[in-house]
Amino acid sequence: MTEPLNTGSHDLPISEELAAFMRTGWADTRRTGVRALPVAPWAAKRRAALASRFPGERLVVPSGTLKVRSNDSDYRFRPHSAFSYLTGAGEPGDVLVIEPSGEATLYTRPRSPREEGQEFYRDRRYGEFWVGRRPDLAEAAELYQIDCAHPRELDLKGPARVLRGVDPAVDEAVEPGGGDAELESFLAEARLVKDEWEIGELQAAVDATVRGFEDVVRALPQALGHPRGERYLEGVFGLRSRLEGNAVGYESIVASGAHACVLHWIRNDGRLDPGDMLLLDAGVETDTLYTADVTRTLPLSGRFGPVQRQVYELVYEAQSAAIAALRPGVRFREFHLTAMRVICEGLHEWGLLKDSPDALMETGLYRRYTLCSSGHMLGLDVHDCARARAETYLDGVLEEGQVLTVEPGLYLQPDDLTLPEEFRGLGVRIEDDLVITADGARLMSAALPRHPDEVESWMSVLLG
Repeated sequence: MTEPLNTGSHDLPISEELAAFMRTGWADTRRTGVRALPVAPWAAKRRAALASRFPGERLVVPSGTLKVRSNDSDYRFRPHSAFSYLTGAGEPGDVLVIEPSGEATLYTRPRSPREEGQEFYRDRRYGEFWVGRRPDLAEAAELYQIDCAHPRELDLKGPARVLRGVDPAVDEAVEPGGGDAELESFLAEARLVKDEWEIGELQAAVDATVRGFEDVVRALPQALGHPRGERYLEGVFGLRSRLEGNAVGYESIVASGAHACVLHWIRNDGRLDPGDMLLLDAGVETDTLYTADVTRTLPLSGRFGPVQRQVYELVYEAQSAAIAALRPGVRFREFHLTAMRVICEGLHEWGLLKDSPDALMETGLYRRYTLCSSGHMLGLDVHDCARARAETYLDGVLEEGQVLTVEPGLYLQPDDLTLPEEFRGLGVRIEDDLVITADGARLMSAALPRHPDEVESWMSVLLG
C-alpha cells in the first residue's frame, strides 16, 4: 500500500552529499501530552455499532485519495464522510479495518522520519516540507483513541466487506463480495439519527452560517457596484466559512435576478441590480466536516416589490406549513407534500393553473414552477445519508434526532409564456435547518428571519 515518491519532473537531482546532509541536524519535535479529539468516544460507539451489525466479518472503510485538480495540483483533501463518521479523522490513503473480533485498526501514513529517506523534503503530495506535518503513529493513536499502524502493514487478502468507490487501490486489493452494498447502506443509515455531539456540531455550523449571511447583507452596497457582484458576495461568505470552519459545505449559490430560477446556479458571475432579488444558498462546514444548508431570498434594495412579495409570501406560507408538519412518526415525504399543497392552492388562486389543488396534486402540473423536493437529511454531507435504502429514508418516518432541511421554492422561468410578464424571472427559495425533537422540531436557523417584514427590518439594521 506504499507509494513511490511523488516528485515533479522538473525537480533538480539530489546529490549523495545533499541527501546525507538532509538526514542530520534536526531537533526532536515529537509531541507529548496529545489529547484525544472530542469526537473520539462518539466514534468508538459508532465503530462498535458497525461491528455489531456485521459480527465475525472483516470490514474495510478507506478515507479516500487525493484528487488531481489540474496537472500536478490536487484538490484540498476531504475524507469520505463514512470514514470521518467512524474515526473523526481522515488523511489521504487512510484505511480503517474492523476485524472479525470487533477490534479496529487505523492504517495511517505517519510522519516521514528525517533520519532516513527523502519523502519529508521531496514528496510533493505527502512530504512535510510541502504539505505540513502529520501525526506520528503514537500521536494518532492518542488523538483518535484507536490502534494505529503503518499502511505497509495492511494485508487485504481474504474475505471482507469494503466501502467501494473510495480508494481504487483498496478496491483492487479486495475481491468484490456480495455484501459490499449492504455495508454502504448501513453506513449511510447509521447517520440518519444524529447523536448529541453531531447536533452540537451542526448547530455550530448553522450559527456560523448565520454570521456569514449577515456579512453578505453588510457587503451589498459594495457588491452592487461590482461587475461581478454575485462573485463578490460568494467571496464574502467564503471568508466567513474559512475563518470559522473548514470551508463551505458545498458550492455556494449566489443567484440574482433570473439566475435564481437555475436550481444549482454556481457560476456566480452576474451583476446585481437593486430592483432584483438575491437567492443565497450557502452553508459553513465545520472543521469536523458537518455542514449547514440555509437559503434566503433577499430584496437587493432592502424592500420587496409588490410582485416579489406576493411570490415570496406564498413560499413562506408553504415552508411554514411544512415545518409545522414535522414530528416523530410522520412520513418523511409528508412535509414536502404539505408544502406543495400550499403552493398548488396559491397557483390556483393566482389563476396560473386552472385545475383544483386536488387535481394539481394528482397530476403534478404545479411542478413546472417548483421542480425539486422540499428538503433532505443534513449532516456530514449536505445531502446526507444518500445511500440509505428508500424504506429507511424517503419512504421512512421521521425520528427524534434527525436533522433535515425544509426548502420549498418557486422558480418562474424568464422565458415561460404561461406566466404573466411581471412574474417571469422570479426565483424564491426559503431554506432552514431543523432537528426533530420528541414533540416536533427545533428550528436551528431561527436567528435568520423568514417573514418578509422581518427580512426587511433585519436588512435595514445591517445596512445602517
